Amino acid sequence: MEISKSTLYGIGIFVIIVATGYFLSQNGQDSSSSSIDNGVITATGEEVQEIVIGMKNYNYYPNTIKFKAGIPAKIRLDESVTGCFRSFTIKEFGIKKYLATPSDYVEFTPEKPGTYTFACSMGMGYGTLIVE
Repeated sequence: MEISKSTLYGIGIFVIIVATGYFLSQNGQDSSSSSIDNGVITATGEEVQEIVIGMKNYNYYPNTIKFKAGIPAKIRLDESVTGCFRSFTIKEFGIKKYLATPSDYVEFTPEKPGTYTFACSMGMGYGTLIVE
């Protein structure tokens, strides 16, 4: 039995489409080892507010976070965050840092209550930081 070239091309295109669909559906999904805590701040004994942000549906997740004014804060990005989203900025606080690994973080003390924007360096991913 001989298979024609057009049949082989059709099968190849089908495999490519299925593989592409699979990878696109997995992009931005939470992994089982993710430490995202749905925006809940964890305070350590050192009185530091800390949150881990991931990536979901091509944006930061959670994309609204809250901190208390006057208490040092740390933001980390988990392993689901990729590309330019790892270049994390909060312009109002003068923060611009590339967080290459989940152990990298930005640390600052939000002094003034208000609503601020955080984003990647290209502005493709963004979120809201609320200081209470």
